[in-house]
This record gives sequence, structure tokens and C-alpha cells, in this order.
Amino acid sequence: MKNLFNRLRARRNQKSLRDSYLHEAPLCLMDDMVFKIMFTMGTADSQEALRCLVETCTKREVDKVKVLNTELFPARIDGKAGRLDIKVNFNDGEVANLEMQVQRTDDNLKNRAAFYASMLLSAQPNKGDKYHEIKRVYQIFFLDCVLFPDSEKLPRRYKFMEVEEHDTLTEVVEIVFYELPKLEKLVKDYFADKTAFSTLSNEQKWCIYLRYRHEQLFKPLIQELIKEEGIMRAEKSVEKISRSYRKALIEMDRRKNAMEKAAMLKMAKDEGKMEERLEVARNALAEGSSIEYIQKITNLDPEIIKSL
Repeated sequence: MKNLFNRLRARRNQKSLRDSYLHEAPLCLMDDMVFKIMFTMGTADSQEALRCLVETCTKREVDKVKVLNTELFPARIDGKAGRLDIKVNFNDGEVANLEMQVQRTDDNLKNRAAFYASMLLSAQPNKGDKYHEIKRVYQIFFLDCVLFPDSEKLPRRYKFMEVEEHDTLTEVVEIVFYELPKLEKLVKDYFADKTAFSTLSNEQKWCIYLRYRHEQLFKPLIQELIKEEGIMRAEKSVEKISRSYRKALIEMDRRKNAMEKAAMLKMAKDEGKMEERLEVARNALAEGSSIEYIQKITNLDPEIIKSL
């Protein structure tokens, strides 16, 4: 029941996003589809925006990025697979996966992050490769929910470390969580002139842009942010997809409405046929016919016939 509730809530949220798009509201970058298209559409703006974002998240200089197949293939044929949002290869073979998570789900996001990072790592070595040749992988989550309520730290970075002395075992895996709701105080302080724009880190700037770009109330801050080179390229990329995306949504809604109407008509017809079969079964029972005979002429389940 809880899973059903979450699915219904997700559909309502998605419908709300679609409605805002259809009424010419700014695209919401927390929509995972918009997030993915913005950074993977293959234009110069899209590629440069992705490079800047990866550089910011990994805190490493990035010369270029290459978008990879987002399928995660399990080591066993019956193993668990997955589909990533944005998987990129950069510099000397390091890999990063960037995920946008609009809301908390029943899935354990911490476990999912560890699973994705492990899959990225295990996909690297080929037969004959040396372990020292393994490249670093980054699992990066942008979350519109709070996973670590006892800390206001943004972001939170995790590696393999010794439990008590906290020395690092290896640098090959890094998991990063950006909990976007933790930006609220920072943004309020900015509009109250308590925080200067020049004091914002690159990570904070990207997170504010991703979280608040679609909200008109924060437009003055967004206008400042899009003067930054990487975010400027991201904004150009969003503007390019905006019109075609809305057109696609309109067409999708038209088809969806037509399909729902057809499904409702079919359901009504099926219900009418079922009532006819039930009436035949009731009459046959009243005449003393056997369950087997009634099942044969109505194709009803014996348990349904017995319940009449």
C-alpha cells in the first residue's frame, strides 16, 4: 500500500511539473528527464556545462567528458541491474554517475549509492589488468530530500576509511550527496543581505541553480548565477530544450488522454459483458445447473459462480 501511495504521489508531482511546462513556466531542473537532457544533448553548451559540473563535484580539473551508456550490467545473469541518469568518463578514464532524485522513496538511497559505485568500479578491470590501474569512480546524488538531518553540511562526501582512526583505505571510490533542501537558509540569508554572492562556493552556486531555477521568486539570484561560465552554458542548453520539450509534453498528454479514454471505454464494455455473464450464471443456478456446466457457458471462475 505504501508503494502504491508513493507511486501515486510521484505521478501527481510529475503531472504538476508537466502542467507548469505547458503553461510556459521555467523548466524544473529537478525533473530527472530535464536534468538528463540538459547535460547529454550533445551540443557545445551541453558538453561544456557537464564538464564544469563534473569538475565542480569531483574537485578535479576536467579537460573533457564523454557521456557513456547508462545501463549497469550485473556480473551474474540473475544479478541486479540498473539504469543511471548521467554516466560520464573524463580525463584519464575516471568515471562519474550523476543522479537527480526528486523525492525520497522506499529504496535506501545510501545503499543505492554504494551499489551504483560498486557497479561502476567492478565494470572497469578487464582480464590481465592490474589493480593499480583501476580508475577512480564518483557516485553523485542531487537530492530534494534530507538524508542526514543531524548535519547542515553540503555536500557530504564518503570514502573507504578505517572505522576508528579514519585513515583512508583507498581513493578509488567517492560518494557525494548534495541535499538541496539544506540550501534554504543560505538562500534566505542571501536575500536578507547576510550572505554575499562572492562568498558562495561553486558547489553552492550549481546546487542553487538546479534547485531554484524554476521558481520565479528566486529569479534575481538565478540571473546572477547564469553569469558564471558553466551555469551560463547550462542555461543555454535548457533554453534550447525548453520549446521542443513542451511540444513533446503536449503531444504526450494528447496521446495519454486518448489512451485513457479508450481504456475507460473498454473497461465499461468489459464490465457490461461481465454483468451479462453473471446474470446468465445466476439464472442457470436458479434452474439447478451444475457449476461445471455454468463455468463452460460463461467462462467464469468456479469461486465466483459459488459466491452468487
